[in-house]
Amino acid sequence: QVQLVESGGGLVQAGGSLRLSCVASGRTFSSYAMGWFRQAPGKEREFVAAISGSAGSTRYADSVKGRFTISRDNAKNTVLLQMNSLKPEDTAGYYCAAAKYYSSTSAMRAYDYWGQGTQVTVSS
Repeated sequence: QVQLVESGGGLVQAGGSLRLSCVASGRTFSSYAMGWFRQAPGKEREFVAAISGSAGSTRYADSVKGRFTISRDNAKNTVLLQMNSLKPEDTAGYYCAAAKYYSSTSAMRAYDYWGQGTQVTVSS
């Protein structure tokens, strides 16, 4: 069992930055690929970014490529999402998730555990 707790959301002006954190419980954190998804009101949850257990591989949604960076610190059981050049369309609840395998981590079905989410609001 893995428990995930996100933090770092908030209100920011367009063009600003935020860094989201996700802390995981358990001793096997490095064996999981980690991902971030987001869900805006009235929309489906969508993939944002993912990182392999060793941090050797990452992938991003086209909408955030070049603006967001995913990273992890396995010693601290933490995955981060650095978000720069934020836009109003980035406004959403952001969710951290853990997957056994990295290969399909752009899809929700790949993930076994989910956090409760943290809200990001970008004003224009």
